[in-house]
Amino acid sequence: MKEAISKEVAYFINIISNSLSLSQLLTISIYPMKKAIVTILSFLFLFSSCNYFKSMGSNDFEKSSGIEIENLSSEKVRDLKILGLTWGFLKYYHPEVASGGYNWDFELFKIMPEILDCENGVERDKVLLSWISKLGEFELEDDPQEHDESEIKIKPDLEWINNSGFSADLQSKLNDVKQSKIGYWHYYVNGNLNVANPIFRNEAKYDSMIYSDVGYRLLALFRYWNMIQYYFPYKNLIEKDWKEVMEEFIPIMVAAKSEVDYKLALVKLIGEVHDTHAQYYGPDTTLTHHFGSNRVTVKLAFVEENLMVIDYSHVGFEMSLKIGDIILSVDGKTIPEILDEKLPYNPASNYATKLRNLSGKILRSTTKSINVEIDRDGKHMKMDLPTYSMKELLNNKKSKDEDMYKKVRPDIAYINNGIIKKIELDDLWSKFKDTKGLIIDIRNYPSDFVLYKFAELLVPNKTPFTKISNVIYKEPGLFKFTRTLYVGDDNKDYYKGKVVILVNEKTQSSAEFHAMAYRTAPKALVIGSTTAGADGNVSEIYLPGGIRTLISGIGIYYPDGTETQRVGIVPDIEVKPTVEGIRAGRDEVLEKAIELIENH
Repeated sequence: MKEAISKEVAYFINIISNSLSLSQLLTISIYPMKKAIVTILSFLFLFSSCNYFKSMGSNDFEKSSGIEIENLSSEKVRDLKILGLTWGFLKYYHPEVASGGYNWDFELFKIMPEILDCENGVERDKVLLSWISKLGEFELEDDPQEHDESEIKIKPDLEWINNSGFSADLQSKLNDVKQSKIGYWHYYVNGNLNVANPIFRNEAKYDSMIYSDVGYRLLALFRYWNMIQYYFPYKNLIEKDWKEVMEEFIPIMVAAKSEVDYKLALVKLIGEVHDTHAQYYGPDTTLTHHFGSNRVTVKLAFVEENLMVIDYSHVGFEMSLKIGDIILSVDGKTIPEILDEKLPYNPASNYATKLRNLSGKILRSTTKSINVEIDRDGKHMKMDLPTYSMKELLNNKKSKDEDMYKKVRPDIAYINNGIIKKIELDDLWSKFKDTKGLIIDIRNYPSDFVLYKFAELLVPNKTPFTKISNVIYKEPGLFKFTRTLYVGDDNKDYYKGKVVILVNEKTQSSAEFHAMAYRTAPKALVIGSTTAGADGNVSEIYLPGGIRTLISGIGIYYPDGTETQRVGIVPDIEVKPTVEGIRAGRDEVLEKAIELIENH
């Protein structure tokens, strides 16, 4: 069965894959409902009876890729890099692969031994050309879409097709694939119907992967690398040529023969994209044990370049540390030495957020105690700190005592954006609408999406606050600005006072999005420090070994196109906590906000 999937079928497969509710289905009128339902049911019948997808039929490699690499020369690294580039390009651009015609993971395992056996580039190109030709014929796009250059954010990185020294025949074949007609439905990726961030589909997790299997380790590298190559909206902000990262990590993956080495290699790879959303998620006993499963019951933060105790994390446990203590060394290693060792395994968009993430991991151990040297009010001392397992700490976490709303001065209101709910705004409006100033604390993560309702109270008219970019799914790797979002409407009764927005490295993703919207208020001022620099609806990725990670799936910019990723929400006035302030129990950022309003 080689006939094209109709638009109706493609649309409904996309709907089903994204699990829309019946009520949502009933509101859809893009295609004739009756015709679409009949078509999709017919398709599903044919699918089940004739096994259209070849990818469902092969299980030859379920237990082993069969790949062995004894000696990895620089030439073989280059050949594997070319294979990784080509495999991913075909995955997302070749119509037969995009339709689900092949189990593309297993096709990698079939072709890799042939590539490894090639003695030179001429042989390699012949193998690749024969492989591509066997995938089947395809139509070329006869009416390619033209794009307004002013709307393009990132162009597809496909220059390697023409500048890698391939044979003329292979180069011509790859360029044909680039111009192929990709259908409306893709077996491996579709856009979310609401915001169009990528939904990666049909990617086997291989939970029972044998970690000594080099084929599966390289599959993990190639899969992740190509997802970033074609669907990461901030690929332009990666510090290296992304193709060099592929070449750099091939020897690392080949050498990572144990479970812990493989997972550490993936953590480092994930860190290369510099996206705070891109973490290694989920319970993992191997890495938990590696980094230390026992913890000390304090909260740490880097304050004026010092690692400092700022609070207690749990109650009811013995603790010799005091708030304000500065940690100088842990088990004989200085803090700079620990940073050099651990920062590569702490992915984040910027340095401030790396330190935020790492601060909670430094006092971890596989043993029942940690030896630290501290500075307490200028006096150095050493002490052994007890550590506790997560089971011991369960149900003993220190609760936060925070106000959702309060008056910090008779004419200055304070709202905690991490606690407030939309339903509470109407009542709060009557309390703060006539105040001189309003402080919105976004040094947290929103518990509700109050952005639009709250912003209506702050701005006098419809105002743009963000521009969004999306991948163009028929041209993977192409990102365009697709829409601008607005807050507010004509409102003469908007808030007339000074608005001060508090941010820091804990202001991440939705919190940054809220800050951008509130910043449009006429008398708004953002104070604090660098935010996490990771905005946009996330897309989920699974890698061999059942490893889960995320990426920011859409691009978020200011209305003029200014970047927010990595740089974060840059404050108008930088204010950071100080060692002296922490020891005195002060909130210096809040104090500055009050001062700015009082002097306004």
